Amino acid sequence: MRTRVCPRSPVLTELGLGAAQLGNLARVTSDEDARGAVDSAWESGVRYFDTAPHYGLGLSERRLGAALARRPREEYTVSTKVGRLLEPSPETAHLLDDGGFAVPAAFRRSWDFSRDGVLRSLEGSLERLGLDHIDVVYLHDPDEHWHAASTTGFDALVELRDQGVVKAVGAGMNQAAMLTEFVRRCDTDIVMVAGRHTLLDHSAQAELLPLARERGVGVVAAAVYNSGLLAAPRPPADASYDYRPASPELTRRATAIADVCERHGITLPEAALAYPLLHPGVTSVVLGARDAGQSRTNADRLTACVPDALWDELTALGLLPEGPPTPTRAAV
Repeated sequence: MRTRVCPRSPVLTELGLGAAQLGNLARVTSDEDARGAVDSAWESGVRYFDTAPHYGLGLSERRLGAALARRPREEYTVSTKVGRLLEPSPETAHLLDDGGFAVPAAFRRSWDFSRDGVLRSLEGSLERLGLDHIDVVYLHDPDEHWHAASTTGFDALVELRDQGVVKAVGAGMNQAAMLTEFVRRCDTDIVMVAGRHTLLDHSAQAELLPLARERGVGVVAAAVYNSGLLAAPRPPADASYDYRPASPELTRRATAIADVCERHGITLPEAALAYPLLHPGVTSVVLGARDAGQSRTNADRLTACVPDALWDELTALGLLPEGPPTPTRAAV
């Protein structure tokens, strides 16, 4: 597995494992399948693992920590997130979580970007993961909390970084505009941009990617399948886009891209994974997996040899923007 170097963040493998599905995203994942997803990713060379308290109300962190417990700590990188503090909620423990995860609602999520909230959140993550330090910590989806996140929240992360509890700090969001402001105004090392640097959404290319590269800030691309529309060789009629039913226009555009991919002997998911890595500012692409088979599929897609002619044709047809990202393999 190739790795990429960024001045301000840890070295990351080009492919990372996103652990939301280890937290029973949308449906139950067994302990056996969750461990298999991590073990298979490891066997494929993946050494970057991303999780969050939000994912299954801590279940993802517990499962990831258990799966990595026998691995040499210096050989892998873990990122988690702060901002959604888990508060015990015994009165709702008999109900199911309403946050998209098939787990009991034994905790409630509380938005908290205060210094105390950040410290408490990270303390809980360390305990669930069974680690004494976290490599990367992101402020998690602070869309409606810019002031608190960019002041007390970020200051707390910098304090933890200075203490050595955290190696790199940043923010993870489903938008590019606010991430750009974090890079511009805060002491940011790395950001995770979800769904905004894909074959269908190029909004991160306008400001975020150029500014991050200029300042040595790493960029991790997540949700590169836009939650489903780019995940299959041919977009299905009922595909989702950003967790909602895909519009006919987006489905037609994805289908047109799939047609070009087929002409070049590449599948749509292979191109969707390769595209973000064309930009030299992208340090890793994070893909989720629910079991060993999905982890193997992710790794296999990464090895596809995508010809430059594919990108040229997509650009000529107006399916990709002119200019960057340019083909590169900024890896070691």
